Amino acid sequence: MTEMPTKKPVCVVIGASHAGVNFAFALRKEGWEGEILLYDADPELPYHRPPLSKTYLSNDDGLDKNRLQAAERYNKEQIVLKLGETVVSMDGQAKHIVLADGGIQPYDKLVLATGARPFMPPIRGIDQAKNLFPLRTAADVAHIREVLRLGTSKEVVIIGGGYIGLETAASLRKLGASVTVLEREERVLARVTAPEMSAFFNDLHAAHGVKVFTSKNVVAIEPHGEANEVHCSDGTVYKADLIVVGVGIVVNKELAQQAGLTIDNGIRVDASARTSDESIFAIGDCTYHYNPHYGRYVRLESVQNAVDQAKVAAAAIAGKEPVYDTLPWFWSDQYDVKLQMVGLSQGYNQVLVRKEAENPNSFSVWYFLDEVLLAVDAVNQAKAYVLGTKLIKGGQRIDKTQLADPTVDFKLANLLSESI
Repeated sequence: MTEMPTKKPVCVVIGASHAGVNFAFALRKEGWEGEILLYDADPELPYHRPPLSKTYLSNDDGLDKNRLQAAERYNKEQIVLKLGETVVSMDGQAKHIVLADGGIQPYDKLVLATGARPFMPPIRGIDQAKNLFPLRTAADVAHIREVLRLGTSKEVVIIGGGYIGLETAASLRKLGASVTVLEREERVLARVTAPEMSAFFNDLHAAHGVKVFTSKNVVAIEPHGEANEVHCSDGTVYKADLIVVGVGIVVNKELAQQAGLTIDNGIRVDASARTSDESIFAIGDCTYHYNPHYGRYVRLESVQNAVDQAKVAAAAIAGKEPVYDTLPWFWSDQYDVKLQMVGLSQGYNQVLVRKEAENPNSFSVWYFLDEVLLAVDAVNQAKAYVLGTKLIKGGQRIDKTQLADPTVDFKLANLLSESI
C-alpha cells in the first residue's frame, strides 16, 4: 500500500515590509520546511521604508537600490510572494484568510505584519485638495516627485512637524522646493523629544530656508486651479502647489479584530510575539508588547523593532522559547545631521545636554527619571549613542556633573558615579 505524502504546514504572512520579509527569511533559517506565503497589497518587490522620506525622495536612484531582498533570494528560500493581493478578512476558528478576489488560503501559522497607515486628519476640503499625499509608500514618493518635476512653481506645505515631516522638508529643499512646515503643537517634535532638541531642529531647518510655523492648526484646504490655499485656525493662509501630510499613523488592526485578538494600543503580543490566539503571531509597528527595560507595554514604529520581533516570532514558531527584550533605538537623517536615539524618554523629569567643545554641531541630550537614565538623543555624536546604550542596559548610576562637562573625556569609566 502506497503511503500518502505528508502535507507540509503552511505559514501565511500578511505584510511584506521589514517585519514580514525579515520574518520569512528568519523562519526558513530556523528550519521551517513548510510553505511560506508572503502577502502584501503593494505590488512592488519589498523595499526599505526609511529612505522614502530621505534619499529615495531626494535622488534618482530608484527602488532597485532600496530592495529588502533581491527577487532571486525569495525563490532560493522558497518564499512565495503574493504581491498586489489584498487580504480582506481572516477566520481564526477556521484558520484561513480571505482575499479580495474571493480566494481562500488556509494556514497552520499566521503572522500579522500589517503595520500602519497614514492618519489623514479631518480637515475641511482635504479630499478635494490638489496634489496632496501622505508619505508611506513608494507610490507616494513617485507622485510627489512627479508633481515637483512638472510644476513651474514648487511651493510645498508639509502638515506635521514630526520626524517624517522634517525629513521630508530636508529632502524637498535639496530638490529646490520652497518648503513651509505647519505644526499644531507649540514646537516641532513635541511628542518625542525635549525642548532643547526641538529648538535645534527648528533652527537647523530655518538655516536651510524652510519656513517652520508652530501652533498652527490647519482647519481647511481650498483648491485654486492646480494649487491650494491652506487655512489655519488663526486666520493665516498658505499657498501650496503640493501638500504632504505627516501627522501620525493608524495601526492596521482590523484583521486582528475580526479574529477576536486582544487589542490595546495595537495588537497585544507576549514576549514571543504570540497573540491571544496560539496560532497567530504579530510583529512590527502593529504590535503592543511588553518592554522589560521600562516595565510597561509599548508600541514602537521602528525598523529595529520590526526586525527583532521578526526573529523572535520565527524562533517561537520553530519551537524555541525566545524572549523579546531589546532596547529600542531609532535614527533620523536631515541635511548633514545624523540623529541617533536609544531608549524611550517618556516620563523623564530631568534633561542634561552635553555639548562637545571641539565640535559645536555635535551634542547629546540625556533623559533622566530622577537618577535613572531613560534615553539619549545624539546629534553627530556616535560615541554618546554607544555609551548611552551601555549605561541604560547596565542600569549604572551616572555622575551627572561629569556627564555635562565637555572637558571630561567621554569614556564610560568617567561617567559612572561612585555613590550608591
